[in-house]
Amino acid sequence: MARARSAERIVTLRKSGQLTLPAELRKRVRARAGDVFVADVEDDAIVLRRKHLVDASQAYFWTKEWQKAEREASADVKAGRVKRFRKVADLIADLKK
Repeated sequence: MARARSAERIVTLRKSGQLTLPAELRKRVRARAGDVFVADVEDDAIVLRRKHLVDASQAYFWTKEWQKAEREASADVKAGRVKRFRKVADLIADLKK
């Protein structure tokens, strides 16, 4: 499905290579100062896509395997396939069954 094109905005490339994105465009894509984008060329167009950076210590959480396990855990909670314990000793006793 093709995306609807919005009205064009004119921006000027400065000597330093900088462009200023109009406030309306930044608002539409919720872009804020400090956001990171990937720039690519498609045909004769420069395309910017937001890049979400993940701290290296948290990268495991976003792997396919971990996200699959998160979805499975959420499904178990939703289906009531979980147990709650008031004391650690009760948990350990249940694990030993």
